[in-house]
Amino acid sequence: MHVETGEEVTIFEKIAAVPRILEVICRTTGMGFVTVARVTENRWVACQVLDTIHFGLKAGEELDITTTLCQQVRQCSEPVVIENVETDPVYAEHATPAMYGFQSYVSMPIRLGDGSFFGTLCAIHPHPVRLKTPETLGMLELFAELIGLHLDNHLKLIESEASLSDERSTAKLREEFIAVLGHDLRNPLASIKAGTASILRSAEDARTSNIAQLMLNSIGRMESMISNVLDFARGRLGSGLAVEPQSRELQPTVMQVVEELRTAAPVHRIETDIQVHRPVRCDHYKLAQVLSNLVGNAVAHGNDAEPIRIVAALEGNELAISVSNAGEPVPEAVKKQLFEPFYRRKSGTSLQGLGLGLYISAEIARAHGGTLDVVSDETLTTFTLRLPNA
Repeated sequence: MHVETGEEVTIFEKIAAVPRILEVICRTTGMGFVTVARVTENRWVACQVLDTIHFGLKAGEELDITTTLCQQVRQCSEPVVIENVETDPVYAEHATPAMYGFQSYVSMPIRLGDGSFFGTLCAIHPHPVRLKTPETLGMLELFAELIGLHLDNHLKLIESEASLSDERSTAKLREEFIAVLGHDLRNPLASIKAGTASILRSAEDARTSNIAQLMLNSIGRMESMISNVLDFARGRLGSGLAVEPQSRELQPTVMQVVEELRTAAPVHRIETDIQVHRPVRCDHYKLAQVLSNLVGNAVAHGNDAEPIRIVAALEGNELAISVSNAGEPVPEAVKKQLFEPFYRRKSGTSLQGLGLGLYISAEIARAHGGTLDVVSDETLTTFTLRLPNA
């Protein structure tokens, strides 16, 4: 625990127990001046003071460290106790008592919870005072430990508050970053999409029409990538991936995704079997995102000669949607990595993205309270999304 020099007085102003401790010491020992001092290699600073003898030192004021006996306490980490300077074999000729005009003196080391030296609990009096009794020394040691404990707890509280403040500032910055990211990526793309769609509608020759259609297909893939990136940022950097469930028919959601992907990957056959004949409650926008990711994964890794199949059904209180494709089986070692961010399987197609699709899909399932699993053998690879839907 670290205390910046200069902030000691402010800290001790907030520790209500210290003034009472100083008062008890004055009353029980008869010492007229008691202070808690911050003692470093170069400085001696009074943090809290009780002065009944008009010594003249106030909280926040300093003494020359070389003129104090607290420097010795810091160096040897042992208390210094003087009952009567005139008869003391060590300090009778010492310059410090004469400089500050005291006959009795005590200084107890104050340590923090990690054992580091903070300063001293120090008291002086112009007349001799009996201090070297077990009761008095035990009390002073106990008070020094108690002050260290209060100080340590207060410093931990300050650190916690600072950490919380930093966390709030960081969270705000993250949310602003995500908002700017979404705006700066989506808005230009929306303009490009609108312009390309206009070119496609007004195209007078097949070549222009084909180019415009290819551009729209690429824009669709970019939109999917942007959605994945934003969801990844929200999940990892922001407040988490949120879903907004609504009760709607499933068929239109599935078919919209299918039609978009049939346009983007016309070489692949996509078959559907939707056995859900009532509204289902989920975030249909996010569900479409999952389906787009799963079918896109099937396009990237499936056998072009075999269809991609989408099957949806209600199984008890769950909505189950599976996407299957023929092709090379997924190795067991790879299965463990499929749902990790930025993992990309080797593929001969250019339709691979950033490696976020399956990760985002699994996160969307989790946000709904559901699951996303994969089963793969020599015949089929099937991803199954299960969402609670009572």
